[in-house]
Parts: sequence; C-alpha cells; structure tokens
Amino acid sequence: MKLGICGLGTVASGAINVLKRNADSITGRAGCPIEVIQVGSRRLKENCDLTGIEFTTDLFDVVSNPEVDVVIELIGGYEAAKELVLKAIENGKHVVTANKALIAVHGNEIFAAAAEKNVTVAYEAAVAGGIPIIKALREGMAANKINWLAGIINGTGNFILTEMKDKGRDFADVLKEAQALGYAEADPTFDVEGIDAAHKLTIMASAAFGVPLQFDAAYTEGISQLSTDDVAYAEELGYRIKHLGITRLHDNGIELRVHPTLVPEQQLLAKVDGVMNSVLVDGDAVGQTLYYGAGAGSEATASAVIADVVDIARALNVDAGVMVPYLGFGPEKLTDLPVLPMDDVVSAYYLRILANDHPGVLAKVASILSDKGINIESVMQKESELNEGNIPMIMLTHEVKESAINAAIADIEALSDIEGKVVRIRAEHFSS
Repeated sequence: MKLGICGLGTVASGAINVLKRNADSITGRAGCPIEVIQVGSRRLKENCDLTGIEFTTDLFDVVSNPEVDVVIELIGGYEAAKELVLKAIENGKHVVTANKALIAVHGNEIFAAAAEKNVTVAYEAAVAGGIPIIKALREGMAANKINWLAGIINGTGNFILTEMKDKGRDFADVLKEAQALGYAEADPTFDVEGIDAAHKLTIMASAAFGVPLQFDAAYTEGISQLSTDDVAYAEELGYRIKHLGITRLHDNGIELRVHPTLVPEQQLLAKVDGVMNSVLVDGDAVGQTLYYGAGAGSEATASAVIADVVDIARALNVDAGVMVPYLGFGPEKLTDLPVLPMDDVVSAYYLRILANDHPGVLAKVASILSDKGINIESVMQKESELNEGNIPMIMLTHEVKESAINAAIADIEALSDIEGKVVRIRAEHFSS
C-alpha cells in the first residue's frame, strides 16, 4: 500500500521514521508492505530522511497522484486541509488525518463525502496523540451505553497547571517556559483558552454518543485567569485543579464543556501531571476505564497515524460500507440530541469571595446561597491573609444547576461588603 503525506512537520517526520524502523512488524500486522512514495510540503525539512521518496511543494500533486492509495493529511488548520481532504476523497483515496480542528468543524461534510465515494477517513491521531481513545470508544466499548467521559486532553494546559501546583508559580511565568520548551505556540490561545480541547472533546462526544459533530455548541473556558491562590486553596480542600473536557449523556441532550475543574486529589485524573493526557470513560457495562499516555509528540502521534493506516490496509478488500462507521454508529443511527446550555449543567462549585472583614458577611453570603437552594459543603476563611481590610472566603458547594449558582454569584457581588468579582470553578467527583 502506497502512502502520500501532506505536510512535513514533526508528526510527518515521526511517521516516516517509524515506518522505516518498524517496517517488518508493521507489514506483518497490515498483511502487506506499506511505503511512503511522496511527500508534499511548502519547504523541505533537513532533519527528515526522504531517501527514495518523491518530494513536491504542491500538496495537490499528492492527492492527485494515481499511485497513492492513502493520503495522510498533516498540515493542520481548517480550510486548506478541508480542500485537500475533499479532493483526495473525490479522487477515490483513503484519508488519515491528525487534524482535530478539521474533523471537529468539517467532519460531518467530510464523512458524508467519503461514504459517497466508498473510502475511509481515519482520525485516531486527532485526539490525545498516541492514546487509542477513538478505537476504544468506537470498538472496544461497542457493547456499552457510554454515560460520560472526562479528559485532560491538552498537554500545554496540564503542564502549566502542574507547575502552578508544584512550584507556586503564576500563569504568565509558566506560560513563558512552556513556549521556550516548545509545549506552547507563540500564540497560545488555542491551548490555554480551551479551543484545542473543545475540538477533541467534540470528536469524542460524537464517537461516544452517536451524535453529529457540534463544535460550535461547545462551551469553552480557559485557564489564563486562574491564580496560584486558587490552586493552593483547592489543595487545602483536598482537590487538584485540572483543565478538563467533559461530556455527559442525558435524555434530552448532551453536555459538551471545557473548563477548569476541581477533581478530588485521590482520583487518578488528579494525578496526571506535566504534558501527559488522560481520558476517563464511564460505560454501563464495563464501568469506569482510564486511558493515559502522551497526548502529543512526533512518534506518539505518528503511532496513531500508522495504526489507522494499518487498519485501512487490513480492510483493502472489504467494502468501506461494512467497516467501522466514522463515528462508531451507522449514519442512519445518529441521533439529533442537542448540546445542552450551560445553565442546565449540574455541578458542585468552588467559590472564592473577597469580603470586608466585618461581622455578619459570611451569614449574608450563606443566606443568599440558601435562598437559591444551594447547600454548602465546606467553608474556609483565610484570616491570615487579611489585606487592606479584606479577607478571602472559600466555599465548596454541593451539586446545583449552573443557572442557580450564576444567580447567587450576581447577588453576592452586589453586597456592599464584597470586593470585585467572585471566582467560580466547577468541581466534579465522577462517581459512576
């Protein structure tokens, strides 16, 4: 089977290197030799051995090459990648992509085009790098009704939060180091504001629940406003703050949300540090299963790319219509469940309130929460941090609808003894 690769970044270089290094075992698994015959990139990379591989600066040479059986799209982004992939499909070629933005935003259109042409579009590498989470959702858990999943699916954000927790550093300081180490881009918005994680969560939700891709409806909240104080207070309460993607199935829709989240320190998700990724999945038959590993990197992501290529090779003589469906469910079985508004989401909440050090302030806050039907699990007042007559009050609530906590926060902020905005972070316990 002959491959053409569009893009020559770290993942493409990794794929070429792994294919050469492990050629014998990959051939044994695929049932046929797999060979890269052409690479397209705007410029040639000196650190990649392209011996015996044709190089072109015109990416459309690759998708139009009659010798290429499978096009591997590794250029990233939206529109140019979409044009390449749709052209490859039109030319009857199978496609493997690591592009989460492409699948999350244009996947419905791309899968429909592939089905019409009877070719495969595989995208394991688009979510969580080398962790085979898409295969687990579509195949390994095919017997289950998946109730919910939650994941640390952006290594940059997890590295930053780990450094803030372990060393007490502030966000801006750690971000600079992440950029210097190559973990964060010069413009880190996609990583630290949750957009990258929302792309990946959108794809996992569709594979888990059999719904169309709905990235535009995903709720995203980043980590750039988190303070080291909140990280430390969460620890005192027995929690770690993690930037999670969470999706949950309800009768009337699904939750689809990315935001900072307090996780109990004894749970495995709370112990995932550095640039590592992890996804926790709850199925009705199997219970909770945890997937952990490198969420990015040259050869980790290349591992997932090549696994998709091997799957296509195994099925070369099988009608694509009887292969594993793109989202794990046949197109006629996809449901039209909507994404629920955040106001309907139920969660526990961490609140940090900066109050004047006057008698009765805590009672006023507690009264507001009680009026909104919100129960308090624990309270800390940081008397030792009294500053200019103001003192932090930290509260952890029981589970309540987001609409109720929003209303309570508005009333609390209106009190004359409260300074500034209330800091609110959701908390999840992930009980089955």
